[in-house]
Amino acid sequence: MICDSESVISFAELAEVESIIRSVNEKAVLPRYRSLNDSDVAMKGPMDPVTVADREAEDLLRERLTAFLPGSVVVGEEAVSEDASVLDALTGTAPVWIVDPIDGTRNFIAGSGRFSTLVALAVDGVLQASWTYAPIIGRIGTALAGHGARVDGVPAHVAPPADPATAALPLTTSHPVWWPLGYGRDVDAMRAADLDVRYFDACGIEYLDLANGSRSAMVLTWEYCWDHAAGLLLVAEAGGHVVALDGAPVRLEGGNALPFIASTDAGTTDRIRQIITGPGQAAE
Repeated sequence: MICDSESVISFAELAEVESIIRSVNEKAVLPRYRSLNDSDVAMKGPMDPVTVADREAEDLLRERLTAFLPGSVVVGEEAVSEDASVLDALTGTAPVWIVDPIDGTRNFIAGSGRFSTLVALAVDGVLQASWTYAPIIGRIGTALAGHGARVDGVPAHVAPPADPATAALPLTTSHPVWWPLGYGRDVDAMRAADLDVRYFDACGIEYLDLANGSRSAMVLTWEYCWDHAAGLLLVAEAGGHVVALDGAPVRLEGGNALPFIASTDAGTTDRIRQIITGPGQAAE
């Protein structure tokens, strides 16, 4: 999932893509912030809203990113909601831009600034570069495979491993509305093991915090690639560790053992996996 060799994109191009993402936000997202009308919001499914800003931003990103890298394709959240076959590009040969135009749409609709635009570039299923841009709170995370991660222009590093003997491990997980059937037992197991479990409201921003040392671990209960691709590379390049529940690398195309875990180090990840898959908590 994550590249171990030289990336196909340069530092200069990393900055160029960042400029594209900022420009799209200026045109399609920020003018609608706290200015949405009822007619600007629709429901794709239960508790799954979309706005005109999501759709316009994704269209613009598709246009500009494919022009920037000829021969590339885009897998975007809104396109997939209309045609699931778009996901087939993840296993194709063309470079793939994985796009979530507004991660945290519910926050955006509510007028909260806790949302971000997520973009990642993958080739042959391997992540090459990523961008996480939260315009209202003024944060930007970038990662280049094999060359590290930066948050707000500063090299990013995950926090030191937590010592289980001295303090409860601070851990965040998805809000209960997104839990799959039966996942509550895993949360109970983590709390029984004295983990400090809290819920997050914006996946992209949470990955920024983990990469920048403000969090120790995340437990993710769903695997839509547009929610995770950018953050997975950001955390890995900041020195973190990410695996599916069975210990395998997280696959962009899906089919992972869930939940998967992103943390500061392999020891922390294994500790969480063992708690979840312990007696009565078998992985499914």
